[in-house]
Amino acid sequence: MKTEEKLLLRALRGETLPVPPIWMMRQAGRYLPEYKATRAEAGDFLSLCYNPDLATEVTLQPIRRYGFDAAILFADILLVPQALGADLWFVTGEGPRLSTIQTAKDFGKLGPAEDIHETLSPIYQTVKNLRESLPPEVPLIGFAGAPWTVATYMIAGRGTPDQGPALALMAENPALFEKLMDRITEATIHYLSRQVEAGAEVVKLFDSWAGSLEGLAYAKYCTRPTAKIVSRLRERWPDLPIIGFPRGATPDGYAAYAKHTGVDGLAIGGEMDTDWAVKNLQPEVCIQGNLDQALLVEGGPKLISETKRIVSAFSGGPHIFNLGHGITPDADPNNVQRMIDAVREG
Repeated sequence: MKTEEKLLLRALRGETLPVPPIWMMRQAGRYLPEYKATRAEAGDFLSLCYNPDLATEVTLQPIRRYGFDAAILFADILLVPQALGADLWFVTGEGPRLSTIQTAKDFGKLGPAEDIHETLSPIYQTVKNLRESLPPEVPLIGFAGAPWTVATYMIAGRGTPDQGPALALMAENPALFEKLMDRITEATIHYLSRQVEAGAEVVKLFDSWAGSLEGLAYAKYCTRPTAKIVSRLRERWPDLPIIGFPRGATPDGYAAYAKHTGVDGLAIGGEMDTDWAVKNLQPEVCIQGNLDQALLVEGGPKLISETKRIVSAFSGGPHIFNLGHGITPDADPNNVQRMIDAVREG
């Protein structure tokens, strides 16, 4: 199938479609029994990420089951810090842990941005595998964590409720903080470039903790690094579609992000007022979102009514149907099918 016929790419080019393309954040994940089986075969999460055959398999599973309009590479945003030289491991039931970057000595242990590729070569192989394996109408989305979000994990060594350690380093040692941000930004450009070279047709930047930045800090450490990444990628691929997700940003923050980063698609959280987004964001970018992921646990009439409400609200402009955040492990796979049917039935 020609690239221009793929629904997701048409929406990201600004086309208003009669039925929006649909995919889900974390669509390959623990809510699916087939994913759990493959992860058990891999042994642990990181082994799954770095096994191209198994990572290809879990990426394809939701495409086979549901016929989504896009696949997203199965990987993790913290593979980049690991490739830079940070220690990374996962604690069952608690999430990721990393060695911390809190001093100049810690920073000095990191490698150059351009040296990440040997570690990440299995990820690029997964991308190549997927381009050969996906149905021709299904584009592949590559992704990376945005620099601010990745930095919060590298500084704290784990996820934190308020990103306090990163905010503290920003205030107490701005020179070190900016060196770290610059290193992550450069590494992200290298990483996404290799994904595109390997066959990714769209890339997405996840700034999961953008909501903890305010005012000038938001502009400096969320919007500006994203704009740099977009600009550098577009130097090589002028038509590359890029989606951004400044999760938790204020409405004004979302508007500034849409205006200044150059992204084609803007993912919005479940808390975003749809009427405001239609008026203030959709004229600038393709909107992606924004069903409350909890409804895939709850199901019932509310799932259907909210799905149809969102489709209707964004029907006057470019729209990709998605969740406000990633699907949760306790979601009912049958509710995912009900949501898809509600989108496609109109």
